[in-house]
Amino acid sequence: MLFTGYAEATFDAKQRLSIPAKYRRSASNGREETQVAWYCFPWREGIIRIYPEETFERLASEGSATLFPDEDEAEFAAAFYGMVERVEMDSAGRVILPRQTVQDAKLGNEVVIVGARDRLEVRDKAAWLAAAPQRLANLPSLLARIESRKAEASRHINPGPLRGGPLE
Repeated sequence: MLFTGYAEATFDAKQRLSIPAKYRRSASNGREETQVAWYCFPWREGIIRIYPEETFERLASEGSATLFPDEDEAEFAAAFYGMVERVEMDSAGRVILPRQTVQDAKLGNEVVIVGARDRLEVRDKAAWLAAAPQRLANLPSLLARIESRKAEASRHINPGPLRGGPLE
């Protein structure tokens, strides 16, 4: 599933947020739209990330699972998964985002829902619209930094002697 574009939205008085139909269709994979659940969490100030249930559970299960994580892994798991909430859509395609999640992200009532490849992001509407020219201008340098990190990481992987790497 691929989420692209953005849509303007508002939180109603009951803290409900309507997921735009174009995103509900992508997330449902042919199932009845109202059966889709989402996982949400505050990311940083001004952003709530929302993943379709299947995607979030797949990504979460790719991490290392152990009964004895080191201190950093244990602290991260408690801090992160302690903020994650599963929410279900109602028959009108709305989700109720936890009040604390919205407060932690410091979002007001007027937001945009942004397609970000495998997830949605809820962001402040005024900030999103105001930053559009700068986002476009930053794309080439952002891509260059990402490619540089990928190249650096690949230099540190020793493929071993069976795959043509050096003998140690």
